[in-house]
Amino acid sequence: MPRPALSSTVRRALGGVVAGVLATAALTTLGGASADAEGGAAATASAPRKANVVTPGDFTGYGFDQCHAPEQAKMNRWLQYSPFLAVGIYISGDSRACREQPNLTPAWISTQLAKGWRLLPITLGPQASCQPRFPRYDDDVKINPKPGKNGRYSVARKQGNNEALDAVDVATGLGIAPGSTLWYDLEGFELANTHCRESALAFLSGWTWQLHQLGWVSGVYSSAGSGIKMLDDARVNRPDAVVLPDQIWVARWDGKANTTTSYLRPDGWHPHARVKQYQGGHDETWGGITINIDRNFLDVGRGSVAVPETHCGGVKIGYGLYPTLKPATTTATPPAAKVKALQCLLQEQGLYAGKVNGLYSTRTVKAANAWQATAGFEASTTWSKRNWMSLLSAGDRPVAKYGSTGPAVRRVQRTLNAVTDREVPVKATGVFDARTTDALEAWQKFVGLDVTGVANRQTWAAFAHGKIRR
Repeated sequence: MPRPALSSTVRRALGGVVAGVLATAALTTLGGASADAEGGAAATASAPRKANVVTPGDFTGYGFDQCHAPEQAKMNRWLQYSPFLAVGIYISGDSRACREQPNLTPAWISTQLAKGWRLLPITLGPQASCQPRFPRYDDDVKINPKPGKNGRYSVARKQGNNEALDAVDVATGLGIAPGSTLWYDLEGFELANTHCRESALAFLSGWTWQLHQLGWVSGVYSSAGSGIKMLDDARVNRPDAVVLPDQIWVARWDGKANTTTSYLRPDGWHPHARVKQYQGGHDETWGGITINIDRNFLDVGRGSVAVPETHCGGVKIGYGLYPTLKPATTTATPPAAKVKALQCLLQEQGLYAGKVNGLYSTRTVKAANAWQATAGFEASTTWSKRNWMSLLSAGDRPVAKYGSTGPAVRRVQRTLNAVTDREVPVKATGVFDARTTDALEAWQKFVGLDVTGVANRQTWAAFAHGKIRR
């Protein structure tokens, strides 16, 4: 992949004005590093594209990585049909297998972020000196294993600095925002080889230190039994000797979609600072598109969290049961709480201007009729489950799946409660969790849609039409 036009000399002479609150906090937490340990002046990254968010941000969910960044058409289909919402992309490093990345452009990056994908930018550069599969090419190098006169493996540290500078250059050119996590891929190696291990540790320390100077979050990918164990042992036994990464990506192909492994102590990078690659290279097909991928599970940032919401000054609109509503008779009165929910929702659609008082009045029915007409239903004094579905789901229609958060997720959750009388309702937390996925899959199967567990275009359209049967 083409690199930015700056020479390495110019890059390393640039002043460090990118580092902000994140870098300051990171250095405070990690205690900085000695002057001879990391070296290198902080570089200035050009201003990020303002529309691009920090990535991966706060997220708990599924991801995949693949050698080449997939074509846009494939990304679009997988967004609609796969469980994945994060994707690993190889952006830099002379040792990566996919040096050429024809799809990896600033437009590709901004498009994925705008669509909701979380990106994991990866660098695969110099590898451990005892790693037998590298160097991969004639023009890449390994991590220098010599301890040097001071025994601090200063050359290896400097190599780590330089890889971080290169990664930031490329990331900035692609429009990835400072504050995002950049990942270094350190393939498995012989942990018992002292110079190999210690130089690799120094290299990663240099990588992390330099990223912190530039205002980026440091991530390290490695095998559970070598690189990750090495970092975890250093964290416990000699934390002052290294600058530890902020997040780790554990390669442990045990088929378990979590972030645990016996090689890693429970308190290390916990909570919310782990990714686990739990399945290696294999073909998967979603939406008719097959890609060879590794599977990952992420728990980073704060995890998937949703901000609180209020409606109509505190009116409750979330229920496990949304009954059919009819005008009051001498023997039956519509439940006031559910009528209030209806009045509030109609008010938010600009159709009801009366008091939210829980009375299924003529004014309320008139507003309900207006919605029924708008949504393509027959106007009636009866407010049905189909009507509830269409109104509860009304709004924008982003793809929502496991790990998604926000108002659209709450609308999915409430709509699922409206369509069936669930014994255990789906809580409208705003976080798309396993219970939401199961409930959505059950409904999709019942009404004859593709069973994806994803609120995609097909799902939102069926919600809007109040689909309750095949």
